[in-house]
Amino acid sequence: MKLILASNSPRRKQLLEDAGYKFDIIVGDYDEKAFTDNPVITAKTFSLGKAQATFSILKDKNVLVLGADTVVYYNGKILGKAKTEKEAFETLSELSGKTHKVITGYALLGEFGKKQGYVETEVEFNRLSKKLINEYIESGLYKGKAGSYGIQDGFPLVKCYKGSLNNVIGLPIETLKPIIDELMK
Repeated sequence: MKLILASNSPRRKQLLEDAGYKFDIIVGDYDEKAFTDNPVITAKTFSLGKAQATFSILKDKNVLVLGADTVVYYNGKILGKAKTEKEAFETLSELSGKTHKVITGYALLGEFGKKQGYVETEVEFNRLSKKLINEYIESGLYKGKAGSYGIQDGFPLVKCYKGSLNNVIGLPIETLKPIIDELMK
């Protein structure tokens, strides 16, 4: 059985490689626009949609397709990926000094059916100066990231977190590894 990652995320790719997996990256066409206000439902729906979109285009069905989606949730709303520097500035300013949740939904699909779940981590931000926020935005590292940040980017944005660091990066590999290993047997 072959493992397929249904994501172009360099962070997810790196986490899977670091866990020792050999896999292909194949991304089907999935529209992430129809989300709800519920971060768990959104993350699980998107992860399953991504996995199904990839599984449906594969000729060889002797595969295990992994779909994942990470959302940042604060103050009753999902904070998506910033489209502009202004949006990134607003998001990072809003998170400054506050605690938010990072939820990654995952879906594993194969001929066996599907396995789904999610992991949630609490993240507390440092109080961020406008100067630090602007330096981070100027680095371009906010692009393509839920909540407009990456905990791994080398900037002192995060004060502390409770839960999985890998989840905040984009893939809770410590939760997924035993499931993947069992399904790949």
